[in-house]
Amino acid sequence: MKGKIIKSTGSWYQVMEFETDKIFEARIRGKFKLIKTRLTNPLAVGDFVEFQLEQDDIAWITKIEPRTNYLIRKSVNLSKEAHIIASNIDLACFIFTLKHPETSLGFLDRFLACCEAYNITPLILFNKIDVLNDEEIELVKDIEFLYQEIGYDTLEISSYSKLNFDQLQELLKDKTSVFFGHSGCGKSTLVNALQPGLNLKTSEISDSHLKGKHTTTFAQMHFWDFGGNVIDTPGVREFAMIDIEKEEVQHYFPEIFKKREECKFHNCLHINEPKCAVLVSLETGEIQYSRYANYVKLMEEAEETSQK
Repeated sequence: MKGKIIKSTGSWYQVMEFETDKIFEARIRGKFKLIKTRLTNPLAVGDFVEFQLEQDDIAWITKIEPRTNYLIRKSVNLSKEAHIIASNIDLACFIFTLKHPETSLGFLDRFLACCEAYNITPLILFNKIDVLNDEEIELVKDIEFLYQEIGYDTLEISSYSKLNFDQLQELLKDKTSVFFGHSGCGKSTLVNALQPGLNLKTSEISDSHLKGKHTTTFAQMHFWDFGGNVIDTPGVREFAMIDIEKEEVQHYFPEIFKKREECKFHNCLHINEPKCAVLVSLETGEIQYSRYANYVKLMEEAEETSQK
């Protein structure tokens, strides 16, 4: 029997069979290793699998199909292990909030670099627009323009006023999407607004440090009435890339990668090399300093990791 993982709690999974859409509780039989990194979770929501039924309709997963792509992050407590957030994704939606909680551009850039690395189409959703004053809305529009110029799709939304929901539904329709962002950025509230009746648990922002509390504790796939589905993921406070060489990092910043052809040296890393087109573009404002600073930071982290 064949199906896809629609829920993962760590040791138990839910599998939806393709032919009947029937859902089975499932466990793993055998060991799966499809990537070189050590994983805390051998299976992820979105994985296509083969399984066998035994008594009491318990499913035993016997095979996992190769993934077309996946989102991955370093495990919180285990620096040498990684956690696959979701797999076989058509659209990865990053929920950006200017406040309650504040999303850093570094966090966004890591996410976008990961999407570039694993061939996932990203969409930046600027959420909670309804709680911003005029000055803050102008700042969001500046950030939005910055990323649109690079080539990324963006959309301003609000789960409460349903701002731009028609456009959002059209973008999500008939796709497997993933919602990603800090705890408290409004992922579960957004899913509830798009699919009334789900009643996913949501939480207020913690007053003590203005960061969200984890309300989603495991990844789960939910289905839209308008077609397609979404993988709701636990909120993430830190996000690090895996198995990346420092020379590769520029491949995941499109505006930097495009400029490299104009550099004097073909192996230019755009740090302090002579006649570097990226450094010139940084001075002229063609490449944004925030993006370049995050590029350098990711390069340094990749070098540190490779030396361990």
